[in-house]
Amino acid sequence: MPTLSHHLKHDTPRLQHALALDFSTARIEVQCLLQHVLRVNRAYLMTYPERELNAAELSAYSALLERRLQGEPMAYLFGEREFYGLMFKVTSATLIPRPDTELLVELALARIPQGKPCRVLDMGTGSGAIAVSLAYHRPEADVTAVDASSDALAVAQDNANRLLKNGNLHCLSSNWFSALDGERYHVIVSNPPYIRAADPHLQQGDVRHEPLTALASGEDGFSDLRHIITHAPAHLHSEGWLLLEHGYDQAETVRALLQQAGFKAIFSERDLAGIARVSGGQI
Repeated sequence: MPTLSHHLKHDTPRLQHALALDFSTARIEVQCLLQHVLRVNRAYLMTYPERELNAAELSAYSALLERRLQGEPMAYLFGEREFYGLMFKVTSATLIPRPDTELLVELALARIPQGKPCRVLDMGTGSGAIAVSLAYHRPEADVTAVDASSDALAVAQDNANRLLKNGNLHCLSSNWFSALDGERYHVIVSNPPYIRAADPHLQQGDVRHEPLTALASGEDGFSDLRHIITHAPAHLHSEGWLLLEHGYDQAETVRALLQQAGFKAIFSERDLAGIARVSGGQI
């Protein structure tokens, strides 16, 4: 049977060339696949390089490697992804939570009071990463998570059930505000689709395997952002906040849309890469 050292030596360049990765990233991914199958840490791989995989382990590893060689994201292979200190279940029905989106959570938490009641809405919740993180860190808040996808809502509900103890998150099927007549919130957050439908990046990398409806938004990428900004004032309490994640080149337009909708205290905040990633305003 092949050893750990054999797989690291031979499978790293295969993954590197198949996915156009740098060598170190490809090696780390092979290590992660082996760790997942063997249920060991990285130190184990380094300590026992001549350890052989048995038939069952080899079969499981080979199946995962083949899926990765076809470009399937690591998060879907493992069925989970860490976000804001919590481990979330993910499936092909949801976007994969990304570190950039943690900025949206931080900005929302700064506007949700600690120890006081507050109604929060997360729109297009997907895996529930944003909504669950907010509910986890603000247990007194009443958080509603909506999505038009029943499959995504099932994942969000599962994450809420596993990670939250006080039941302060409620999942609701809704196409944006369609099921929220008369409801008002103190904070509304969303990481909506914001990529142009014809953007070539939709055919590259991990996003090829993620749900298109959670990524693309009309010819210019602003269809869902416009809809949310236009209708949010009717669902916000006075002095309530709307916070939106958007594309790297969309901040200026989003701020203009917020101004047109009557928001004040409008801002854009940069992520760790220096990109204006989240914009918002107060009604």
